[in-house]
Amino acid sequence: MKRPTVLRDDRWTALGERSFDLLVIGGGITGCGIARAAALRGLGVALLEKDDFASGTSSRSSRLVHGGVRYLEHGHLHLVFESSAERRRLLRLAPHLVRPLEFTWPVYRGARIPRWKLGAALTLYDVLALFRNVRRHQRLSRDGVLGREPTLRQEGLLGGATYFDASTSDALEAGAVALNHVAATEIVRDAGRVTGVTATDALTGRSTRVRASVVVRAVGPWTAEIRGSKGAHIAVPRERVGNRNALTLISPTDGRVLFALPAGEQAMIGTTDTYTSASPDEVRASNDDVRYLLDAANTFFPRAALTARDVVSAWAGIRPLVPSAGETPGSASREHAVSTDDAGLVTITGGKLTTYRVMANDVLSAVARRVPLGEGADLTRTLALPGGDFSSLADLSTDAQRTIGDAALAAWLAGRYGTRWSSVWEEIGKPGGAEPVSECTREPMGELTYAVRYELASTLGDLLMRRTQIAFETRDHGAAAAERVAEVVAPILGWDRDHRRRALDEYAREVERTFAVSA
Repeated sequence: MKRPTVLRDDRWTALGERSFDLLVIGGGITGCGIARAAALRGLGVALLEKDDFASGTSSRSSRLVHGGVRYLEHGHLHLVFESSAERRRLLRLAPHLVRPLEFTWPVYRGARIPRWKLGAALTLYDVLALFRNVRRHQRLSRDGVLGREPTLRQEGLLGGATYFDASTSDALEAGAVALNHVAATEIVRDAGRVTGVTATDALTGRSTRVRASVVVRAVGPWTAEIRGSKGAHIAVPRERVGNRNALTLISPTDGRVLFALPAGEQAMIGTTDTYTSASPDEVRASNDDVRYLLDAANTFFPRAALTARDVVSAWAGIRPLVPSAGETPGSASREHAVSTDDAGLVTITGGKLTTYRVMANDVLSAVARRVPLGEGADLTRTLALPGGDFSSLADLSTDAQRTIGDAALAAWLAGRYGTRWSSVWEEIGKPGGAEPVSECTREPMGELTYAVRYELASTLGDLLMRRTQIAFETRDHGAAAAERVAEVVAPILGWDRDHRRRALDEYAREVERTFAVSA
């Protein structure tokens, strides 16, 4: 197995030596989806991400693959239909990454959405999903709601309902010549047409020219023409909140839909929805955001009595929206738009995680005007995502347990890596690989060395904020673990003592940018 630095060198060399059919700028869910779809249609594809894969909006969302039940009241029925179909497909193609998640929606006296309206909306939700949701919604009595979520506020509770959506992790993979930490610093034109970019490697400072017949920008909120809506989340101790599963709630402040989601030992509360002029690189949760989310949590879970001191982490991302005049962020459509300028540069804006595959194919329709696509079916409809080629997660976990001997670890690895669990297990079996990353987390160190060797993880932020969620789940945001992690991965990445110190300093700055709460 080549060293990761050599693998990067090989890919870097390919960027400068080859001429690609398609170059994708942006390595979030949209860009990775475009690259994969294009590669499966026979195109030569390169993908550049200036930070890490899924480091922007994709990793700062609620991590839901959902049918868009909250879009019903704004009349976005086409998007709900499309999202439901894509959610169903992803549950089948990526069962290790996308899992059913049951939501309870309590209804209180005087709520903006009364019981009859909620029932009608969830019936329509089932209809738009062609009655192929994981299960159909159920209406609940007051006792039925409390039986599922006994720590909810009882005063004024009338009843509610349950319905199913899905949750996902942030792991992404692109089937192309893909490199993270490489920025497209300049668009290159020839006779007025876009023919490639100048690419700069943030890890080494080297630059090269990447040639391509078509260049696509899939940079989300970094697209200058769009407006961004900030979505903030907080993580608080789940034992304080007491939620057993996921809940859909109505904010007591402004009546918008919020979620309380199970996230291991934490409960994730989110999200806000306000236009912002902040740079996507610098956006943070504010004190007002934290208070807004704490007020909602305490309204529905009064025994929690949460204060700012109970917040384990707070973060924010920016949704790329293209709203019409007069729309609020919450009512702006989450549909996407694909455009091509006079120089041939293709840009996709808007959209949502769940419909990334539809977005990718709409982009390929624009690409096909310049580059013929390979003949044949759209394989993204039927081909499992990497690691997803199995029929039963329970059976896969049982198979893994026979080798591992630890049921909990087997379920953990199967649930995160699917059929690739054995490769991670090999890393865990190496000296020090079974050592926990920190006292507060369950990830073994072998998961991180696997990410370095096979997933292009190159920084401590890649490891502690994206390949794992340690930074989101610990009060010190992984600071206590960072030095030991740097020591373990240094020989693999070729870091000397000075490089290790710089890596630690950069991680501290990244933690500050991501988790510091602004005034």
